[in-house]
Amino acid sequence: MRAMVFHGPGQKSWDEVPDPVIESPTDAIVRVDAVTICGTDLHILKGDVPEFTPGRILGHEAVGTIVAVGSGVRTRHVGERVLLSCISSCGACRFCREGRYGQCLGGGGWIFGHLIDGTQAELVRVPFVDTSSYPIPESITDEQMLMLADILPTSYEVGVLNGTVTPGDTVAIIGAGPIGLAAIATANLYSPGHIVAIDLADSRLQAARKIGADVIVNSGRDNPLDIVRELTGGLGADVSIEAVGIPETFETAVELARAGGHVANIGVHGKPATLHLENIWIRDLTITTGLVDTYSIPRLIRLIESGRLDPSAMITHHYRMNEFASAYETFANAGETGALKVVVAADR
Repeated sequence: MRAMVFHGPGQKSWDEVPDPVIESPTDAIVRVDAVTICGTDLHILKGDVPEFTPGRILGHEAVGTIVAVGSGVRTRHVGERVLLSCISSCGACRFCREGRYGQCLGGGGWIFGHLIDGTQAELVRVPFVDTSSYPIPESITDEQMLMLADILPTSYEVGVLNGTVTPGDTVAIIGAGPIGLAAIATANLYSPGHIVAIDLADSRLQAARKIGADVIVNSGRDNPLDIVRELTGGLGADVSIEAVGIPETFETAVELARAGGHVANIGVHGKPATLHLENIWIRDLTITTGLVDTYSIPRLIRLIESGRLDPSAMITHHYRMNEFASAYETFANAGETGALKVVVAADR
């Protein structure tokens, strides 16, 4: 088979590699029908994730069709179309029993495209397939389902739920890339008073407005703090969501939050950020961060089925697997290309 292989910082290629095989009774082999590229993949290519070693296959999001199952698989079958979650769950350890699958102690957690070969390939080995995959309903397209592998549950759980968005809140979201847009879409489920989208790219801000932000701020031209304070009588945002992953945007998120407010960090940070406790403590701020657990995927599936969510609006580009290099180029240069999410479909 062919796969997108990491060869060290800044180096990747679409290579011929051995087909995956079942290694455990709870494994399955899935033929990949469509994948996408995540901002975390770009962090890996920058060298920000040292656990990811050269020779490993990239990617942690996919939809596909099961072609083989191990002897211990009970609820999945050959020929079934499934979503592969970015988080795997053994289903038995303390954290999995608490629904905190991202912290799995039994060999799961974030393993695809991190600790084991990932999904940007023609075939992928799926550990714990019974508890780490989701059947695709007939009423949901592959592209809609693909957005549930990572960005929607990440933004919803780590941003909106951890940030405790409630009706009437002013929610400031720093970063209008795919994660920020997914945060806008899921924050709207809670009827906030205002959603303020902040970014440097006008194309992304226009996408944010279409998805549900009622205030957009280009931080290269305007001061987000001034605008948020004007909206809130000088107080600041009830919930501030960081969706970029650089020190400057984290510090901006803290600055935007009102006294007693909440800062929810979603972004993957490759460098330390300064935590100004000398200023934060007296403002009674709550700061949360975390790896997605994906416990919300069944709820999000129901919301898409009912028409309350349509994540396909975030998809801007389509490629075939033999065009993976071009897909990465488009996604990595989103400021010029206007890319949000790219879908890479199987060549067949």
